[in-house]
Amino acid sequence: MPENLLSEFVAAIPMPALMVDQTERIIAANSDAKTLLAQNIEGRHFATILRQPQVIEAIEQCLRTKGTAKTRHLSNDGAQDTTFEVECRYMNGVEAVSGGAMLATFQDVTHLEQASQMRRDFVANVSHELRTPLTALMGFIETLRGPAREDVNARERFLQIMNDEANRMNRLVGDLLSLNRVESEERVRPKAQVELTELLRSTLNSLRPLAEDGDVELSLTAPDEPVSLAGDSDQLRQVFTNLVENGIKYGGRGGSVEVRVMSSERDSAMRGPAVRVQVVDRGPGIDSVHLPRLTERFYRADSHRSRQLGGTGLGLAIVKHIINRHRGRLRVESELGKGTTFTVILPL
Repeated sequence: MPENLLSEFVAAIPMPALMVDQTERIIAANSDAKTLLAQNIEGRHFATILRQPQVIEAIEQCLRTKGTAKTRHLSNDGAQDTTFEVECRYMNGVEAVSGGAMLATFQDVTHLEQASQMRRDFVANVSHELRTPLTALMGFIETLRGPAREDVNARERFLQIMNDEANRMNRLVGDLLSLNRVESEERVRPKAQVELTELLRSTLNSLRPLAEDGDVELSLTAPDEPVSLAGDSDQLRQVFTNLVENGIKYGGRGGSVEVRVMSSERDSAMRGPAVRVQVVDRGPGIDSVHLPRLTERFYRADSHRSRQLGGTGLGLAIVKHIINRHRGRLRVESELGKGTTFTVILPL
């Protein structure tokens, strides 16, 4: 194959690619390969460019057996670690007195590696979250079968703790199922019409007993005219229940949670008509270092307090996915000692 045609052939491959002939020198490389490895690589021995042992071994095997080989090339693009699947295939009658050459392609599988890592982290987090209450339950069961068998007071106290831990596991399983459901529906935008002000009023009424127990005042500020939008009423109720409930729990006793509704014909975030619902508490606030990660699964700004209050660490992740399904935005503003404001922006 003429040299210019060989270069054109490699240049047309839509991923990093290079060719190594029987002299073990790189005879052609496309621009993607040069970006990944180095600019001036043609004519150089492949081992001086591809320094990773597993890649060198795969190329040597391909040249030796005139067959195929697969391996991985690990790199970093300056922002994150990257992973490429390298596939080596031998071509007869190319270069080195027509002795043949090896074509290596580099397919970026970083996103697959990241997804796999996320899945492993998710399983590990779920296992940890379930193991904690399970360990407590097993411990109390053992105690009730032994020293506390005849101790009525201890038995009642332990049974109450066991009930709380069982409820905690039940909430976690419920949130996991809810998260799975909203993720599966995220691409399908709701079409039913929802009257937002009435939904918020109903949500606050259902949470008043919890607010009264915590000595927290709830209030709603909304326009007199109805605010209607396309949405899933059950999911939107879940969003605002979660946000208001968080305000009640984390805002502290004697505090307040205010829900404000503001509609606009031209919202800057949505570039069109939208409604903003703000859930404002006057609690201790959240350190700014935590704000970018609040909607991650199982991420907690205060793990100990969250578990004490029965949090599963999935609530805001569910909120984010529901808002995404509605093509909306979620904003969080907080300052230590001055409370927190969650803003849900939904298109009208």
